[in-house]
Amino acid sequence: MSLRIALLGLLSAVGPASGYDLAKKFELSLNHVWQAGHTQIYPELLKMAADGLVDAGSEGVRGRKTYTITPEGRRRLHEWMTEHAPAVVVRNEVALQAFLLPLLDRDDAIAVVERMKAGFEARLATLQCQPSGGIGSHALKLGLAQVRASIRWAEETLAELKGAGG
Repeated sequence: MSLRIALLGLLSAVGPASGYDLAKKFELSLNHVWQAGHTQIYPELLKMAADGLVDAGSEGVRGRKTYTITPEGRRRLHEWMTEHAPAVVVRNEVALQAFLLPLLDRDDAIAVVERMKAGFEARLATLQCQPSGGIGSHALKLGLAQVRASIRWAEETLAELKGAGG
């Protein structure tokens, strides 16, 4: 997924918004599926305006521009949603550490998995605080299912590691 598509989706869902408003909305709604900060969002909005995907309205106080999705932006968003087969690119440091666990002695491996489990539990707590319903609700359900599965994996792995030396 590209940042461009995420921004088009937000503009489509929330209507006209400034770059600042989009960054805040991004942080509160999309951050659990795609992360981007102000330094990525603002330049992308400028490129999107140059490509005719958004209109950058007149500048208000403090130089704030309001962006609106164009018909071409809506068409591109629809095309991406209906025709794009998402790449399943796996680059996961947690999975890499899980793969390499046998290189550690038992106590170190247990400590690594306990740290992972704590991270999963913190992520679960964060996701459970997200508002459900509306745009993003299906991604939230997916995120919750994934983090719960990760917690189960950590519990099973800990039981295995603790039983192996026990």
